[in-house]
Amino acid sequence: SLIASSGADTSSSVQESSSIQQESSADSSLLTQTDYSNQTLSGQVTEISDYSVTLQLGGMNQGMGPGMNNGTNPGTPPDKPDGDTSGMPSDPPADMPSGTPGQMPGNAPMDMETETVTLDLSDAVITVQNGDTTTDGSIADIVLGSYITVTIDNNNTAALVVVGTMNPGTPPSGGNFGGGAEFTQGDTANLIDTDGTYSGESYASTSDDENALRIDGVEVSLTDITVDKTSGSSSNTESGDFYGVNAALLATNGAQVTIANATVNSSAQNGNGVFSYGEGTVVNISDSVITTTADNSGGIQTTGGGTTHASNLTVTTSGNSSAAIRSDRGGGTVTVDGGSYTSNGYNSPAVYSTADITVENAELTANHSEALVIEGKNSITLKDCVVSGNMSDDKGTSSDENVHNVMIYQSMSGDADVGTSTFSITGGQLISNNGDMFYITNTHCILTLDNVLLTNLDEDGTLMSITGNSASHGWGTAGSNGASAEVTVSNQTLEGNIIVDTISSLTLTLSENSTFTGAINIVENQAGGTAVSENACVTIEAGNTWNLTGNCTITSLDNYGTIQFNGYTITLADGTVLS
Repeated sequence: SLIASSGADTSSSVQESSSIQQESSADSSLLTQTDYSNQTLSGQVTEISDYSVTLQLGGMNQGMGPGMNNGTNPGTPPDKPDGDTSGMPSDPPADMPSGTPGQMPGNAPMDMETETVTLDLSDAVITVQNGDTTTDGSIADIVLGSYITVTIDNNNTAALVVVGTMNPGTPPSGGNFGGGAEFTQGDTANLIDTDGTYSGESYASTSDDENALRIDGVEVSLTDITVDKTSGSSSNTESGDFYGVNAALLATNGAQVTIANATVNSSAQNGNGVFSYGEGTVVNISDSVITTTADNSGGIQTTGGGTTHASNLTVTTSGNSSAAIRSDRGGGTVTVDGGSYTSNGYNSPAVYSTADITVENAELTANHSEALVIEGKNSITLKDCVVSGNMSDDKGTSSDENVHNVMIYQSMSGDADVGTSTFSITGGQLISNNGDMFYITNTHCILTLDNVLLTNLDEDGTLMSITGNSASHGWGTAGSNGASAEVTVSNQTLEGNIIVDTISSLTLTLSENSTFTGAINIVENQAGGTAVSENACVTIEAGNTWNLTGNCTITSLDNYGTIQFNGYTITLADGTVLS
């Protein structure tokens, strides 16, 4: 089990007066300073003592991914179409040279975090991965500096360890690395590498792997410009998605770029519109129109720690895997205020986040895709936005798993660090034209709703589906890839049913005059995974109401508000039936 467990057992009781109160119980052996149940941790070993191993968390950009350790394909984010290898593990930029301390075999530097965790591996099965071969291992195979991937089971216990020992330069099989195996930004038809102010200029490109305009390491102001990327494709989608190859406009190497009243058009395959790459790079763009028509061509794209500030843009994308507001490996910071952002392709959310993205006062529309996706330890914060999604029943890459409007997950592709996903929405409206409103799988998330109008036009869609998945896309291991969702609503009206499977957990808090009309039920995990003890814990604060629309099964109930049973019952984990 994980080290430094804490907590104490509390007995369950039911008190009945004007309200019904149940205090939850928990097995202290399952409580830790951080609960990693149903997650996969990856990082570098910094300390070993017998079976106790301290791990500095972080993702390795090439080589093992947990999606490869269980016989499945590498993780497949939903905004990437079948056959696109973008999202496969790949090397980072050249500014992290071969031989850097902490680098792993295969020229695979790690994106290390400051967070560490100490694990007890005494009960874990240990294997060693060497290229395409996996063999039985032991604790002796883990040494200081090893990069390991640890699968945590439903009881917050380390169950499986994979030690990476790939030969240098050998990527995992199945990936077309091409130009994506090395940092490259290709060529550019027009280069600005001198500080200055530019107005009324036109920039164009028709060649492969070529930007129409690149701003490299300088401070510039661009007004009333036109940028056209009319043809030419990237030789590798990773290079286009991660580093800006073939984008219409690329800002890189710490460039400080201010753009106003621009027109940016791209009809090139993997031709993103405006691309901000790398730490220190800042793009401020306002009152501009960005249009892309081909696949893998986002509107505004931010990666590698770059920053984008957008105001009053009109962004339209028409290709598949072409989110209007898009981020990818390395993430960054994106703020958007005002404007409209529309995607028309499949697997093309209005916002796809592997970054910290904040949007205010904007219209976000995905006409053939889920509206919003958060991957891994990243966030989306919305305020006073109108958001609409319409995911396909059969043409979305992940439609076979779940049809939904908002997806919060961990793909295990290496594009996003493992950790807590955060989604917050205040005011505005969130509209689902098809499927469940929220789908959460293979991650821990904090979800906050405050006075937002939720509209699900699909009568069969649930309010929330918090479950494991089949692992057919590499999203963890079936039976131990559940979700953990902490949901708090304020000044909120909720309608619809909530489903939590037995390997997942939900804590739902109704606060500040909120009303929930619906049922909550715990269902069996489809892969037969071991059940967790705290599946569904509900707190109703004073002045809040739960209106039942069906019989419910939950773990525990803390009720200081009002429950309208409407002839239905609530069955608690200890067998108590409330009515």
